[in-house]
Amino acid sequence: MSAAPEQLPATGRAWHLVRRPHGWPVPEDFALREVPVEAPAEGRVLVRNLHFSVDPYMRGRMNDVKSYIPPFQLDQPMDGGAVGVVVASNADGFAVGDHVLHFAGWREYASVPVSYATKVDPEAAPLSAYLGVLGMTGLTAYAGLLEVASFKEGDTVFVSGAAGAVGSEVGQIARLKGAARVIGSAGSDEKVKLLTEEYGFDAAFNYRDERPVVEQLKEAAPDGIDVYFDNVGGEHLEAAISRMNVHGRITVCGMIAGYNETEPTPGPRNMAMIIGKRLRLQGMLVQDHQDLQGQFVREVGGWVRSGELKYNETFAHGIESGAEAFLGMLRGENTGKMIVSLDA
Repeated sequence: MSAAPEQLPATGRAWHLVRRPHGWPVPEDFALREVPVEAPAEGRVLVRNLHFSVDPYMRGRMNDVKSYIPPFQLDQPMDGGAVGVVVASNADGFAVGDHVLHFAGWREYASVPVSYATKVDPEAAPLSAYLGVLGMTGLTAYAGLLEVASFKEGDTVFVSGAAGAVGSEVGQIARLKGAARVIGSAGSDEKVKLLTEEYGFDAAFNYRDERPVVEQLKEAAPDGIDVYFDNVGGEHLEAAISRMNVHGRITVCGMIAGYNETEPTPGPRNMAMIIGKRLRLQGMLVQDHQDLQGQFVREVGGWVRSGELKYNETFAHGIESGAEAFLGMLRGENTGKMIVSLDA
């Protein structure tokens, strides 16, 4: 039995990109504006968003360049992962009160075609988990480690940006799947402690220390590494190549170290090692791995319910906090997934 429909407001607020950032984004690049809210057309549902996601890849969408996903348009609402409750439906199979995952975030109300809405169960997991550990973030970690990097039991795994939403899950999945050693890098001593004491990493280091990453990685992985899951690029990628064992595999998921640079960032200086070590480097996009969705939810959902896989979320509260939450995520202020929660 569906819930009674809500009284629909005439307008809701949505974040717009109003100018393209040069280097690091600043608050003035964004504006929170009123937009009309209308009853859904045929085949659509109107969703009151409860949580939306802010992610590193969104920085690339702020540039007017052709990529695997279209750039944000100026003076138009931005979008991204969100989860909310249906408040009006004009589609079979979706009722008022259903909770859905969709891609029209950064706003209070979203009109969504049902072909782009997925029902989620708030009893099975907290709704915010469908944006992180059980959502696109989690599938990125799962597919990037197991399929792209061809992880196998006994591998030594290094994860950069390991206290983030993707990295923390990669390390834990590797451990649960029988890695010989799991190593992570993070941007503060507090996060390093989190990796070893809560997430079960065997070793971790603070890449912001004065010592070069390559020195710290050599200390943490004296016998080399077999798999590197790259969220950072730059100095981390160069260090990983130097420590890779023969036939090592690298999943290139993100390169956040260079996202806000205004000049091209230098590549690793030791690329010749790829030849002698017969390394495999492969970029990944999560949408290429949707065939793993069912397997991923079953296996990782079980680990989450049993407590074997732990996750953290950092919440910013209120639609007004959207831009600052995004900027904070770029600065590394989050532990785990950064989520904007729209307080009712």
